[in-house]
Amino acid sequence: MASSSPAVSLTGVLERIIFFNEENHYTIAELKPENGDGTVTITGPLPGVQCGETLRLTGEWTKHAQHGAQFKIATHKSELPSSVYGIRKYLGSGLVPGIGKVYANKIVDQFGTDTFRVLSEESGKLRRVGGIGKVRATAIKTAWEEQKTLREVHIFLQTYGVTTSQCVKLVNRYGPEARRVITAEPYRVAREIDGIGFKTADRIAINLGYANDAPPRLDAGLIFALETLQEEGHTAYPRGELVDYSAALLETSSELLQARIDALLKDKSMVQHTGRANPPDEPRLVGTTRPTASDSVFLQLPANDRAEQKIAEVVKRLTAAPSGLPAIKVDAAIKWAQAKSGFAFHPLQSEALANALSRKLSILTGGPGVGKTTILRALVEILKAKKARVHLAAPTGRAAQRLAETTGGYASTIHRLLKFEGAKMGFTVNESAPLATDFLIVDEASMLDSRLAAALLAAVPVRAHLVLVGDTDQLPSVGAGNVLKDLIATEKIPVTRLAVVYRQKDQSLIVSVAHAINGGDNSPPPVVSEVAQAQAWSDLNFIAASSPEDCLAKITELCTKFIPAHYKWFDPVNDVQVLAPMHKGVAGVGNLNAALQAALNGRRPGLKTLSGEFRPGDKLIQLRNNYDKDLFNGDIGQVLAIDGVKGTLTADFDGARHTFERGEFGDLALAYAISIHKSQGSEYPVVIVPLLKAHFVMLQRNLIYTAITRGRKKVFIVGEPAAYGMAVRNAESKLRCTHLREKILAG
Repeated sequence: MASSSPAVSLTGVLERIIFFNEENHYTIAELKPENGDGTVTITGPLPGVQCGETLRLTGEWTKHAQHGAQFKIATHKSELPSSVYGIRKYLGSGLVPGIGKVYANKIVDQFGTDTFRVLSEESGKLRRVGGIGKVRATAIKTAWEEQKTLREVHIFLQTYGVTTSQCVKLVNRYGPEARRVITAEPYRVAREIDGIGFKTADRIAINLGYANDAPPRLDAGLIFALETLQEEGHTAYPRGELVDYSAALLETSSELLQARIDALLKDKSMVQHTGRANPPDEPRLVGTTRPTASDSVFLQLPANDRAEQKIAEVVKRLTAAPSGLPAIKVDAAIKWAQAKSGFAFHPLQSEALANALSRKLSILTGGPGVGKTTILRALVEILKAKKARVHLAAPTGRAAQRLAETTGGYASTIHRLLKFEGAKMGFTVNESAPLATDFLIVDEASMLDSRLAAALLAAVPVRAHLVLVGDTDQLPSVGAGNVLKDLIATEKIPVTRLAVVYRQKDQSLIVSVAHAINGGDNSPPPVVSEVAQAQAWSDLNFIAASSPEDCLAKITELCTKFIPAHYKWFDPVNDVQVLAPMHKGVAGVGNLNAALQAALNGRRPGLKTLSGEFRPGDKLIQLRNNYDKDLFNGDIGQVLAIDGVKGTLTADFDGARHTFERGEFGDLALAYAISIHKSQGSEYPVVIVPLLKAHFVMLQRNLIYTAITRGRKKVFIVGEPAAYGMAVRNAESKLRCTHLREKILAG
């Protein structure tokens, strides 16, 4: 589509809405120009407009290859119709509940161009219209006032630099109160509305005349600073550093911010603690010095403080209460499990079993191939033999499925275990209504952020046992906190670190390379220059790529030629997962998905959306929790069918069919390639990892370690050996500042 004229104005009556997107209000419509015959097609965002309105537009004329001339909207202003024709069309559009085309005609026939004034000021006169009684007249009046208010809110918000999509979110959240809220409390929207952050609220407030050092601005800026740091994983932050960070952000003085922190502490918008916030043998934060006497005051958002406090309370409760398990002779049980397994356990494996059976709370950690699965399977068998109630859980669906397969028990995601209820935005299994279990095993515990861990631990019955299993060398949780490492650092909980590699008998290069990475060995595995030179028998291959474009081409060749030719039992779509360090760039998630979709599924007609084009057979990832559909961030599915007429998509997620409408497409993305962070807790038969120096911002030891250990059968690294060395050498991933360890030790 190419522009053929500069910005122009266009005024007319909105005749017909052809297409309307509920999510962003993008509209395709027909407009009847005020000085012309017929209609023209207009396209662009038009929130809150109805047929019959007079639209004053600015924009440009474009020419569509199929549909001809169209007017692309840049800005718009709408006015209520003033002609009888426009009023009749406006009221008959279904805008006002209780007024359809029939009653719209009757009302306009009765009042003509005076109709809107009657609706606003003399609604009692509506009863003069045949078929409209007192109840219907009242309902029409109420609905009319609501629409009038919302219309005014849209107009008001747009004058203050609020984008169309943000305007929609504000009106959806506050309704008729939106204008009052944004005028009186502009910074409130940054706290309460997803997608409208401090910077947007700040722009609105400044347009409204708020001073740079106004207390509401400083308060909101401090909260925003803590929330930004929370997104980096911190649940607490040194007061002095927070002041410096916020002063730069807000361009104001530290003295003013210190005073506002005191005010926020007083009204409990922040919580303050003294003491260390990280283990003493580690630097507190990368790029900062160790805490000093004057720098040992830490601030937290109340939700993070409550979550850590709850974890600390449950740790104390579990370790103090007696066990509810049936009587178990631990040594005899371990010998029985060894006999059933057919081999003797390593002393550390026996220790892990003994800790789990005799201690109420224990931790099992270690890298790949060290025998964690063996111990979990033995533990489940012992507990089943004793008729104990056993529950197994993991943060993701894939991790739960793998846990069930390897232990022979039933496993579920943590959200399903705790029965999340979307309407209440909370778990129905909780401290007041705990799990009906004697023993809970949680795998991939390194993925637990503070808030999810708090909800999980609170639901554990006081007499039950809890075993947390995880690999502390993997990437930390996406959410704030460092729960598994913090629990280990307390030295109050028995921890078994399995270190002996057992999978070496199968000559697993995946396992040996993973352990070499953790040991700091930055020499890459053997490198070949072409895809065809890869060793099909090996479980790990490194294929050199000279550029991002070369990397993309070789990944495509792997998926379309090498893997189908050498491993006919692997499905190139469902069994192969590309894990990229970054989203952007030639070898980033976005471009990889476009290339692999074209290569693996390019011939089928698709459904075009703002999120991209989806085709039957495409692999999908759910990007946000959808509690109505029981789908969670990171769930992988596959498109089954599309309906171009209805604009819907049907997909399969772990055997469950779900239909998505246009307003939900923003929660979906192609998943031929996903980020390494999104892969946490999952394993895939075949993993391909692009690794380039261009990814230097993300190259860290735990990132490459996590990516490689996601591969169950085969791993292909495609990229530059130098980038591999950069990643392994960079062990200084940013430490997370938390207060959980201190809370547990204080208890």
